[in-house]
Amino acid sequence: MSKVSVLVVDDASFIRDLVKKCLRNYFPGIRIEDAVNGRKAQALLAREAFDLVLCDWEMPEMSGLELLTWCREQDNLKTMPFVMVTSRGDKENVVQAIQAGVSGYVSKPFTNEQLLTKVKQALNKVGKLDTLMNSAPTKMNSAFGNDSLSALTGGKAAVVAPATAPVAANPFAKPVAAPAPAPAAAAPSRGLLNSPPVKAPAASAAPSGGRGQGQLRLPNGIQQCVIKALSLKEALLVVKRTEALPQVLDSAVLDLEQGDNAEVARLNGYLHAIVAHEQKPDSEWLQLTFRFVDQDAQKLDYISRLIARGTAQKHFVPGA
Repeated sequence: MSKVSVLVVDDASFIRDLVKKCLRNYFPGIRIEDAVNGRKAQALLAREAFDLVLCDWEMPEMSGLELLTWCREQDNLKTMPFVMVTSRGDKENVVQAIQAGVSGYVSKPFTNEQLLTKVKQALNKVGKLDTLMNSAPTKMNSAFGNDSLSALTGGKAAVVAPATAPVAANPFAKPVAAPAPAPAAAAPSRGLLNSPPVKAPAASAAPSGGRGQGQLRLPNGIQQCVIKALSLKEALLVVKRTEALPQVLDSAVLDLEQGDNAEVARLNGYLHAIVAHEQKPDSEWLQLTFRFVDQDAQKLDYISRLIARGTAQKHFVPGA
């Protein structure tokens, strides 16, 4: 029985590794190749057959939409499942992709379950799902769940400190369990990653001294954030603490809207460090170091213009 072949296309190595780890954990017999942009993917598709393409939208040299359009113009690729995995989850982008012939759509950040659901749906339509399911393990690791930390560690459970331990103060330490937070507004519904921005709670003001505001999309919901500092590599964010603590290595998308023309940048990345914003175990606010993974020149140019504009005049040293 021939293996099912999947091509993962994304300019961010972190995202490619995340997708590959997820698929290999669930489908041990799967064959996976990857490409850093649409142009490299085009070359691979021209010389070998794939059963499914999982592709980012915004990439240098050739975008995901351009690659999709090219695929649908090729006789041998017209019916090949092509799933967009992108932070462009707005209605107009979804419609544009559907018109170009996309098979499915996964919004970043995504959970393993969301990605696997789309993969199964796409392969089922072309009769390839049974091949994958026959190669799947008879019993899944119960720790293999919905977050990128599980995907990167192969489902190994994180070490959790006793419930009385404070929020980690070491920026490189993994989050630990903490006392119940102060009452907060209800968390956004899971899965509504394309919903309109959620308004910040009016009852509790955000910490002062921010250099701008944004929206952080995490696997378990959307949170408004204050941008304390910004560099070309990462952003220092402050978010209101909720019952579900974010996790180190969680993939996320930072939405920034700045300027007179309401320019929007969707920056893909992961949580590199999480600390309490206040020096107390029941800190109401968390300080997150969000590290960018995009290599897209347009996004880097956008960040540069934000810094030059003064939106984030206060720079910081990564890891300091």
